[in-house]
Amino acid sequence: MPKYFSKDFNISVTTAGQSIKQNFELDKTMKTVTHFTILSNREDLLYYRGSFGLDINKEEVITEGYSVKKVVCWPSVPADLRLKCIGAMDAGSGVIKFQYSDTPDGLTTFQPYTVTLSLEGERE
Repeated sequence: MPKYFSKDFNISVTTAGQSIKQNFELDKTMKTVTHFTILSNREDLLYYRGSFGLDINKEEVITEGYSVKKVVCWPSVPADLRLKCIGAMDAGSGVIKFQYSDTPDGLTTFQPYTVTLSLEGERE
């Protein structure tokens, strides 16, 4: 029977217009990554101002500059539908490259916020 994992990685957006590129590592027991989602303590800023990119094991999953609006879910969406399926991507070396950009939109007022990349998949 397969075993599953759920892992969160956080970045802090501290200034308006900030772009962040950060690498994270999965534990060596992680075999595949199957789902992801993006969360925030300020979902309004994430939704209106955010874009991102995601690589897993040096394979591009989401092209940098992809709008967060296309993947973020509001609380009214049932929990089991909030994750985005990406198949069964080999975790390989376990390196996750996450790029996030905050872009002023003229509708929101910037405040520092946290962006969370949440991954799920299978482990050994």
